[in-house]
Amino acid sequence: MELNRLIFRVHVIQRMFQRHISEEEIRSVVQSGETIEEYLDDTPYPSRLVLGWRESRPLHVLVADNKIDCETIVITAYEPDPQRWDSDFKKRR
Repeated sequence: MELNRLIFRVHVIQRMFQRHISEEEIRSVVQSGETIEEYLDDTPYPSRLVLGWRESRPLHVLVADNKIDCETIVITAYEPDPQRWDSDFKKRR
């Protein structure tokens, strides 16, 4: 997938710091991860939840796609809780 310009909102930067997630990890997940949920009615842009792996660590990254300006806006990122997600981290329990 061709990577749009990534825009990091203040919220995600704070969460990345708190959760020890690097910019490199975010970029890798967005570029090569799997979209596991889509929120087409989100505004101002449709968003999607992307699952990626960094070594043995699963990561979820929520992004919104501004197709007009070729931007992918990173909203938040986290390591999914195994108690809330199936073992493959693709479906909520």
